[in-house]
Amino acid sequence: MHTLLPFLLAMIAAIVLLNMWATKLKIAYPILLVIAGLAISFIPGLPTVKIDPDLIFFIFLPPLLFEASWSISFKEMKKWWRIIGSFAFLVVFFTALSVALVTNYLIPGFTIAIGFLLGGIVSPPDAVSTGAIMKFVKIPRSTSAILEGESLLNDASSLIIFRFALVAVGTGQFVWHEAAGSFIWMVLGGAAIGLLLAWIFVQAHKRLPTDAPSDIALTLIEPYFMYWVAEQVHSSGVMAVVCGGLYMSAKRLVFLNSASRIKGFSVWESFVFILNGVVFMIIGLELPEIVGGIRSEGISLGTAINYGLLVTAVLIGARMISSYAALVATTIFRPSVRPHASSRVRRWMMPLLLGWTGMRGVVSLAAALAIPVTLNGAAFPHRNLILFITFVVILLTLLIQGLTLPYFIKRTHFFDGVFGLENEEATRLKMKQGLKQHVYQELKNKYENGLQGNEKIAKILKQWEERAKAADDSWMNDDTKTIFVELLDSQREYLVELNKDPKIDEEIIRQQLYQIDLEEERLKII
Repeated sequence: MHTLLPFLLAMIAAIVLLNMWATKLKIAYPILLVIAGLAISFIPGLPTVKIDPDLIFFIFLPPLLFEASWSISFKEMKKWWRIIGSFAFLVVFFTALSVALVTNYLIPGFTIAIGFLLGGIVSPPDAVSTGAIMKFVKIPRSTSAILEGESLLNDASSLIIFRFALVAVGTGQFVWHEAAGSFIWMVLGGAAIGLLLAWIFVQAHKRLPTDAPSDIALTLIEPYFMYWVAEQVHSSGVMAVVCGGLYMSAKRLVFLNSASRIKGFSVWESFVFILNGVVFMIIGLELPEIVGGIRSEGISLGTAINYGLLVTAVLIGARMISSYAALVATTIFRPSVRPHASSRVRRWMMPLLLGWTGMRGVVSLAAALAIPVTLNGAAFPHRNLILFITFVVILLTLLIQGLTLPYFIKRTHFFDGVFGLENEEATRLKMKQGLKQHVYQELKNKYENGLQGNEKIAKILKQWEERAKAADDSWMNDDTKTIFVELLDSQREYLVELNKDPKIDEEIIRQQLYQIDLEEERLKII
């Protein structure tokens, strides 16, 4: 332990430094992490870091999925639910099937079940990698929401495929009608359990005398509890965490105060960042052992790399075909909701770019590491080869697609004018002006009878009247704090109503709500 602890601390420090370097280079930090993981594997004498395959999902997936469900715009998910649903379920199954058929035909010893297992592992694009890359390019918020929503839900569908394939490999058979019933229970049961537990957690936060540290501590254990309960009744823990997280995200203004929201955001951002980095480092540290296992099975390193290249090509091709199939189907059956573009050529080039966004990452790594070492007392068939192919797929998609995607977007301008994105600055200005006018009218209507002879209320009214013309935050005293907090709550209600407008970007609303939380916290220390 005394040897391992300094190494783990050094690993976290390396993750932080690599993130700084990635920001300076303006590339997604998962790209540098996966390269660093590969480089670390060649350093002799490093301690061995082992994680029980049965625990890998439980340790990493719940917090990663929970944080992702809090970050996504549920309004945009509802707006684009058809394309998100098709990519999250139909495309994942098509991709897994493609991988299963190709590997069964071309890789000696790969059965259809093992091919589906590999397909379930590598089929879901990574939300973290996509989000990190999108920081450096300008795309419509709706497009970003589609990619984020897909990445959130396809984790659930791919891991359900992974679970069924794992059973098929172990039993040697696959009963379709039983699988269909189990699939329905896993999806619906997991969603119901997640929503029920999320409701209970919300009520607990509201009724218990919690403060910011206790609120944050509870949110850290809640996704683990959702996942564990769902798995105990053989439903999908992933669906439970995703649905529960979406529900709690929508209720965040109800059960968390401003201090909990502000501090919780920073804690979760750091926690998830470290988890992502550690997963990449772990696979890098295990790479020498994986390569040794491949060679012990009589497979050369060059052959294994070729298999990785093959699977990567299948993944990219399947996503391209799916993107164009989705556009064709939408054009035929739902022309009113198809993506808008300035020209026919640009419209038909868009699936090419959407198909190029399929970077793989942490979920694929966690799934590969979760494959049991033994099966029915014998070594799990081709476990090391599956791990190696997964690593090659992640490395190639991050390097090839991750590095070229920002260049393509900037050079082609394909996303200009797509989905009717409003100008963000104009929207932000309109929202802030509306907020000022709303607060001024709220104050005037609520305290109009007390204005006569009440110097304090008159001062507040005059200040907000001036704010409607120009911002001025230069004053505040203890006597006016209560009224001012009421006005902040009124602003939140106004923003929640404003968010119902489908033309307003929810991210702008969330940023303004965060500013209001900061202002409320500022009042507490004046």
